[in-house]
Amino acid sequence: MTYAEVIAKRILQLCGERKITVNKLATLSGITQSTLENIVKGHTKSPGLRTLHRLSQGLGMTISELFDFPEINEVLFDDE
Repeated sequence: MTYAEVIAKRILQLCGERKITVNKLATLSGITQSTLENIVKGHTKSPGLRTLHRLSQGLGMTISELFDFPEINEVLFDDE
């Protein structure tokens, strides 16, 4: 599993829990829908910290909470 896949999975999971669409999250986060779509589809291989911070704010959580899930700590990434 790649870093991009893990991040995309986490974002989709959190959107599902909050019953919001990816586009709604983009609006709440103040980032463009295309930016978030690229992250979720895996086109953006390593989203920037500023973008991830804005996403966490849009989700009503800290960036630490955004990254507090098993896969991020347990997966050996296939990325080089």
